[in-house]
Amino acid sequence: MRYLITGGAGFIGSHLAERLLALGETVSVIDDLSTGSMDNIAHLRGTPRFQHVIASIAEKSLLAEMVDEADVVVHLAAAVGVRLIVESPVRTIETNVRGTELVLDLANKKKKRVLIASTSEVYGKSNRVPFNEEDDLLLGAPTKGRWSYACSKAIDEFLAIAYWREKKLPVTIVRLFNTVGPRQTGRYGMVIPSLVKQALMGQPLTVFGDGEQSRCFGHVRDVVEALIALVQASEAVGEIFNVGSDHEITINALAALVCEMTESQAPVVHMSYDEAYADGFEDMRRRVPDLTKVRRFIGYAPRYDVRDILRDVIEHMRNRRD
Repeated sequence: MRYLITGGAGFIGSHLAERLLALGETVSVIDDLSTGSMDNIAHLRGTPRFQHVIASIAEKSLLAEMVDEADVVVHLAAAVGVRLIVESPVRTIETNVRGTELVLDLANKKKKRVLIASTSEVYGKSNRVPFNEEDDLLLGAPTKGRWSYACSKAIDEFLAIAYWREKKLPVTIVRLFNTVGPRQTGRYGMVIPSLVKQALMGQPLTVFGDGEQSRCFGHVRDVVEALIALVQASEAVGEIFNVGSDHEITINALAALVCEMTESQAPVVHMSYDEAYADGFEDMRRRVPDLTKVRRFIGYAPRYDVRDILRDVIEHMRNRRD
């Protein structure tokens, strides 16, 4: 099979490319390096069956050629990270909506198999936990830039489902929940790489709010296996799936675990959301996926827990520092 990964030089995309190549597949990557990095795919360069193109997916003629050559398109290119979303809402909305629209339009010309990466953010302010794929979505006010990302990805989902129902484009949507692992950067607000970097540098670990908000962290290796299984499952066409871990941990407990595993004596300091991002910033207290559906379709069962994730992230960061 020939796979095209948009955003393939990003954190998740690079791991997906690596795994597909190990399975004997052919992989093409397109990425404009706005949030991705050549470092993520440097070890793949020169590998048989792998090619990369540094360009924006907005370059329609180029993207059309790459889509035509592929059997499967995995669309990961997006504006990501809370900090980037808050600081650049226009870029967030335009990148996510226009990019997805273009991918779907080009893939539809020859009915290519498509997997669209969405996000747990689409559940918005819902407090019905665990989040089920059939739940209503509850987004905040448009005046809160925090929700521009969630809104743009929800539009992506509606558009993808519309292409399936109206045009019979074989598409599957995955809502990713806090995917973490080696190569992820804390530059745009990702909590685990941020905390690990602070601990390794002997700096105070910064926790936003009261730290009692909880999250479920999934190892990128588990997530990549799920993406591959779903894109290969014909019965997953036209469906939406939560993908991640359903093991909860508070950010306070996470910071304490980071200190323990890095043997750091650095203190944990709390910072208000207003100070960290913007006045009136809103966040979810809990974000827990219902994984019943993805288990039923592909037998999904995460193999790695939060300690495994931290161990791999710490090792990766230590190696980079060295």
